[in-house]
Amino acid sequence: MAKSNRLTTVISTKGQVILPKAVREERDWGPGTRLIVEQTREGVLLKSTSSIPRTKPDAVFGVLARPGPPLTLDQMDAAITAEARRRYARD
Repeated sequence: MAKSNRLTTVISTKGQVILPKAVREERDWGPGTRLIVEQTREGVLLKSTSSIPRTKPDAVFGVLARPGPPLTLDQMDAAITAEARRRYARD
């Protein structure tokens, strides 16, 4: 958005700021969009961020554990192929 097209907004008593519709549409920022707020020399910078936090493999390892011995790669490939065929046949 060019400097000549500056838009204004107001801070509510709760500290909330409504971003002008033109900005939200240009950025494709819908309800629930998470924004990073950074203070800069020029003012405040808003940047969108993923709603999924970064994690390390150790933090999620084993989350989808299954009972029994681990599957072989061939067994995993066969299961993936079977599911793909099932979904393709359904569509």
